[in-house]
Amino acid sequence: MASERKRFRGCLWGLLALFALMILVGTVILLAGMALRHVPGHRPENAAWGADEYPDLSEVWAYGSGEAKVVTVPIRGFITLDGSSGILGDVQSSSQLALMAIRRATRDADVRGLILDIDSGGGGITASDILYKALMDFREAGEGRVIVAIFGDVAASGAYYIAIAADHIMARPTSITGSIGVLMQSLNMRQLGEKLGIHDVTIKSGRNKDILNPLQDMTEEQRQLLQGIIDELYTRFVTLVAERRELPETRVREIADGRVITATEAVRDGLVDDIGYWDDAMRTTAELLEVDAVKVYRYEEEFSIYSFLKGAQHWNPANALLGRTDGARFLYHWQL
Repeated sequence: MASERKRFRGCLWGLLALFALMILVGTVILLAGMALRHVPGHRPENAAWGADEYPDLSEVWAYGSGEAKVVTVPIRGFITLDGSSGILGDVQSSSQLALMAIRRATRDADVRGLILDIDSGGGGITASDILYKALMDFREAGEGRVIVAIFGDVAASGAYYIAIAADHIMARPTSITGSIGVLMQSLNMRQLGEKLGIHDVTIKSGRNKDILNPLQDMTEEQRQLLQGIIDELYTRFVTLVAERRELPETRVREIADGRVITATEAVRDGLVDDIGYWDDAMRTTAELLEVDAVKVYRYEEEFSIYSFLKGAQHWNPANALLGRTDGARFLYHWQL
């Protein structure tokens, strides 16, 4: 009996020691992260551009050995410029990293082209438009610059919105694209609420202030208000596709009903230039630049203890499934 009590106390002390060690390690990481966030970077005070204009990213030689410098920009997953939060600060989304890479390349006079490696089903309309504008700015910042886009499994909706900034669009044989359109989604749970005895209590300043209230039916006036917004955003999308792809707007509207299409259909409809693989995208970039070959780089974040600790923060599977960081916006979000 005494030996059992001794073993029990030993186990208890062991668990307490482990718990204390976990708290100590967590505290050290938190304090280190807070301290590192306030350590000045190596950017000189008299730098030509600020940290957001010319992000601190290191160059890695990725492909090719030509003289023309080209940067590849991956665009992955749900397109959003909202990062996820952690104890050491915000963790940037793939779209935010892509925007950083585009801005970095824009300020580098040696970069003559971009290859967009896109695998995304779309996302937020404003985020897509910001990336599109950044690409247009890249081209205008240097004479003779070119942009080539190549699709992965899917490059639809907002991802295609971004791709039309390219001078040449290439899809892999198995790529899916299209889905040109805008949507807004919500849920109406009024009847469910009545069954559960849940009643809406809303104090508002105007009859449309609680538009899309899930516990109230939408009025016809509200439906028309939202439809007007959707139509305006949709018209912008269609107009840009028509301009960039040099297609009649009437033709674009015929296929811009939200449908997804294969690579073969996209070439037929003029949404994509041709079908190929990565080597073909590199060769096309070289042809547009009128050089024999290109040397492709990719950007990576500068390594630091802080960046390492940020990268080690927990992954939230709920956020990954939603494709965004704010669950409330899943019910009320302008989306491409």
